[in-house]
Amino acid sequence: MIALVRRNLTSSISNHSLSLCCNSHFFSTSQTLAAAPTVLDILLHKHHLSPEVASLVDSDLRFSNPTDPVKADSVLSYFRDTGFSTTQLEKLVKYRPRLLASSVEKTIKPKIKIFQDLGFSSQDIGDIITGNLTILHSSVDNIIVPSLTVLKRLLGSNHDVARLLRLCSWFLTVDLEKNMVPNVEFLKSYGVPMERILVILYHNPRCLLIKTEIMKKSVERIERIGFNRSSKMFAYAIRVVSMMSEETWELKVQAFRDLGFSETETLAMFRKAPTVFTKSPEKIKTVKELVLETGKFSISSIVNNPVSLACSIENKYKPRFQILGILESRNMINYWPGLSTICKLPDDKFFERYIGPHLSELGGQVYVANSYWQKEILKP
Repeated sequence: MIALVRRNLTSSISNHSLSLCCNSHFFSTSQTLAAAPTVLDILLHKHHLSPEVASLVDSDLRFSNPTDPVKADSVLSYFRDTGFSTTQLEKLVKYRPRLLASSVEKTIKPKIKIFQDLGFSSQDIGDIITGNLTILHSSVDNIIVPSLTVLKRLLGSNHDVARLLRLCSWFLTVDLEKNMVPNVEFLKSYGVPMERILVILYHNPRCLLIKTEIMKKSVERIERIGFNRSSKMFAYAIRVVSMMSEETWELKVQAFRDLGFSETETLAMFRKAPTVFTKSPEKIKTVKELVLETGKFSISSIVNNPVSLACSIENKYKPRFQILGILESRNMINYWPGLSTICKLPDDKFFERYIGPHLSELGGQVYVANSYWQKEILKP
């Protein structure tokens, strides 16, 4: 009997010990699992991304592309060490969450190294990459290096290449040798100075990627209108004309005729301000009517200052016409300034010349005119 009790007691103690051992192992394992950082932890607590971006990225990865937190950390750490800011990191992972599953050595570092070897600053590299994340998935040998070579040949220095790429980083995702170089060579052979070609490159680069045949026809049309190849406006005219078919161009000219401008006046305005032709007929009609309603200007005033058709109605014309009308009605000015002055004078200069000297007399009537003027009025 005593032996039986001993056996039962021993068995009970052994089972209890086993249970304790298993429970101890369970809790130890649970604590280990709980301590292992997740991708969300890495984003939030190590790299200090905003909760909104971190949650969005974590959710995307969990449902579409489960990612190893260690790999995600290595990707972010590499970009951080390269000089990327938190804002740039957020942009990277927000628009390319799966980048966190990429290989630093095989996918990311080769692209970054190209820019580093060319002497680009960390800020430049960050701006260029985040300007077009496709760069990180483009071929180094087939796209990135050839494009950089073309740009260096055209611009002459890495500094200027970096400046251009900060504005248009998509240059590194297209075949420039095939799409852009033929147009540049054509323009040079046609007598367009390189400085004018560079104006196009910096301000309207996409028009250098059109088919060369379209470029040739555009240049011929521009010359028929009366542009000089070396003039500053030639570059802006190319941008406008190259983006229009012959039919669209004729419709645009007809729209000006319908608004009361002769063909001669229309072409004269185009020569002075080609970009006006990118505005809608409705906008041009509204501006024309508003300017003429003042009784201070004629059609010829607009023809001589075609940029007036592109000015903002709410932010420029209405507040300035209002102030000038009040000043004239109170004999504070003898005459209105010319249309060119009204269009081109910056807010601070307009305030200094026409509002500041009469501020006490104008009183609260300036309030409805312009937000910049309000800040000036409220200054102590």
